[in-house]
Amino acid sequence: MERKAVVIGAGPAGLTAGWELARRGVSVEVLEKDVLVGGIARTEKYKEYFFDIGGHRFFTMVPEVEELWHEWMGDQFLLRPRLSRIFYNGKFFHYPLQAMDAIVGLGFWESSRIILSYLQSQLWPYRDEETFEQWVSNRFGRRLYEVFFKTYTEKVWGIPCSEIRAEWAAQRIKGLTLPAAVRNALFPPKGEVIKTLIEEFHYPERGPGMLWERVVQLLEERGSVVHLQTGAVRLLRDQRRVTGVVVRHQGSERTMDATDVFSTMPLSELIPMFDPAPPEEVLAAARGLRYRDFLTVVLILDEADIFSDNWIYIHSPNVRVGRIQNFKNWSPAMVPDASKTALGLEYFCDAGDILWEMPDEDLLALGSSELKQIGIARDADVLDGVVVRQLKAYPIYDSHYGELLTVIKDWIMGLENFETLGRNGLHKYNNQDHSMLTAILGVRNALFGEDNDLWEVNTERSYHEEVRVPVDKSGPVDILDA
Repeated sequence: MERKAVVIGAGPAGLTAGWELARRGVSVEVLEKDVLVGGIARTEKYKEYFFDIGGHRFFTMVPEVEELWHEWMGDQFLLRPRLSRIFYNGKFFHYPLQAMDAIVGLGFWESSRIILSYLQSQLWPYRDEETFEQWVSNRFGRRLYEVFFKTYTEKVWGIPCSEIRAEWAAQRIKGLTLPAAVRNALFPPKGEVIKTLIEEFHYPERGPGMLWERVVQLLEERGSVVHLQTGAVRLLRDQRRVTGVVVRHQGSERTMDATDVFSTMPLSELIPMFDPAPPEEVLAAARGLRYRDFLTVVLILDEADIFSDNWIYIHSPNVRVGRIQNFKNWSPAMVPDASKTALGLEYFCDAGDILWEMPDEDLLALGSSELKQIGIARDADVLDGVVVRQLKAYPIYDSHYGELLTVIKDWIMGLENFETLGRNGLHKYNNQDHSMLTAILGVRNALFGEDNDLWEVNTERSYHEEVRVPVDKSGPVDILDA
């Protein structure tokens, strides 16, 4: 029987799956409910100013992904220097850490406290690493955790670090400890580097959306179709097989038959769409998953040079903004006028809360005020601006997510012709290269009968950070086996 695949979502995972299927001769239809492709890795545009949603560096240790990026973009990839700093206590600190910069900025007394705290953590570490707080304190010491990790992380997630699971830290701060940071600051590595310490990356000339728009073009050249403003509303199944997807476009619905279905939508939205519905415990698990949303306040300033960083982490508890992107420093082509600067102020929030519901003009005023309060653009005139809101940007690793995800995973794994992919499809905080890898392996499962467990795909293959967890009567527990 001729194969026909439906892919839900035109972000990195969905479009990579579409490409892997189409280049093997499979008929593909990709559904995207937004007006732009790329998902969270899309590029928005406002009056010829281009801006990224969250900032996406093109750096990977997965060769299959590296090859695809360069195959798609060719010489339209720029090699850009990485510069990012932390704003704390009215001062800027380089990130990754530079030893003398940190000592001078923090002062002798605070630096001494950090060193003593680190030594204490090595002598008396947390025996069990169940939380973000415990994981970071064991590797950096309690004092450095409080200075450079706690405030920002709690801004991002909106919950205490004592409620965030350790595996999130293990996934995002791979291989980095205080001695490693100091060692790399004094003696830059020449071989393989820790992900957190890379100093340059590739970037499309006009943002990551440029790459995903190119993939759409390539898919269409092969006869596949990407449907914009078209969302899945129901997944039809016959026992263990998904037989079709009911889609809605501009108020009208139709059914797409499929031999294979791939989904990148959030599990909390996906699971209730199955018809017939899954068991109640699976539906309840999907309802229990939590997400963090955020919005970007883009401000256009009448100033050529504000700061040289790609982005700045704002650890100060005195302002709400969590991170500031300088889009011109990602690529000069993102800004049409070299005498102007476009900054993206990221505010982490929950849909429906006070910040999310704040009118755009009030958010623009808040962003302008906080820029001046921080001291980044005290004298610059804000000429214009726009606000972009992003739902379900980050899957939350709270104390319950692991057991909920196990229930959902066990049910989905019982379907014969269905794969769920990517960040929200697997409820796993990862980068776009990891999302792409899940798509590559998911297509191999479908077409070649491979048995790749996409839920276990790590962000990089070159290393896998371990965490210490309690040992119960049944034996050791691998907390990353969730």
